[in-house]
Amino acid sequence: MPFNYSQALIIGATSGIGRALAATLVQNNIPVVLTGRREANLSEFAAQYGPDKVKTKVFDVTNLEKIPQFASEVLAENPQIDFIFVNSGIQRPFDFAQPSTVDLSIFNQELVTNYTAPVYLSKAFLPHLQAQTNKQTAILFTTSQMALVPMMRCPNYGASKSALHHFILALRTQVSAGPGNVKVIEVFPPAVQTELHDTKHQPDLKDGHLIGMPLDEFVSGVWAQLQQGEEQIAVGSAKEIFDAFEPKRQELYADMTAQLDVVIKQFLR
Repeated sequence: MPFNYSQALIIGATSGIGRALAATLVQNNIPVVLTGRREANLSEFAAQYGPDKVKTKVFDVTNLEKIPQFASEVLAENPQIDFIFVNSGIQRPFDFAQPSTVDLSIFNQELVTNYTAPVYLSKAFLPHLQAQTNKQTAILFTTSQMALVPMMRCPNYGASKSALHHFILALRTQVSAGPGNVKVIEVFPPAVQTELHDTKHQPDLKDGHLIGMPLDEFVSGVWAQLQQGEEQIAVGSAKEIFDAFEPKRQELYADMTAQLDVVIKQFLR
């Protein structure tokens, strides 16, 4: 199954998974709009592939109040966008056994970046996707294998990605009954060799960018499943974790949703 989208918006594309998938899309003749905080990284990518294939816009997703304006401007300039990849994310260690070391401002920044901002972005961009009633559109989110199983070192990262995973499950159910034909896709990365683990972000790690699966190998796996039309894409160790129990958990979710739907309808006016 080919990747049948006209133009992709990648939010969080200055490095790592976002940048690598953007390169894959461009190499497959799909024009992209890239956004992120670091203008130099965006400009470098655009210069490499050319303005006919790449447009860029600097934006920080933690500026929540500016997200509606950001969405409006991007869509006005690029009305052909029908595939949106919400990829921004950060990972920080916290040791609550030593409360004095926990910086709650960093904790809140991580939560906003990994969870709250994707929710705001969903609200801002879904009307545009839903309005394209003559074709399939899609919104893709990056969560993590830690959305399924937490890691002691990064309790907030796992919790924020788990929150996003639960939101995605509910969102997929809701939009399936709404206007348009919006596919809601979730990618579950394992540890991947990106700057997520760099010393500048996690100072106690040495050569943290070498932790995990090679980036090219991971993105190749994601791209293959995107072309197959998969809605839940788990690669490497994330697939092992997903297959171990997540299908059963989602079966329980579907059953509970159906039961609650019957009950709630009895109380709706």
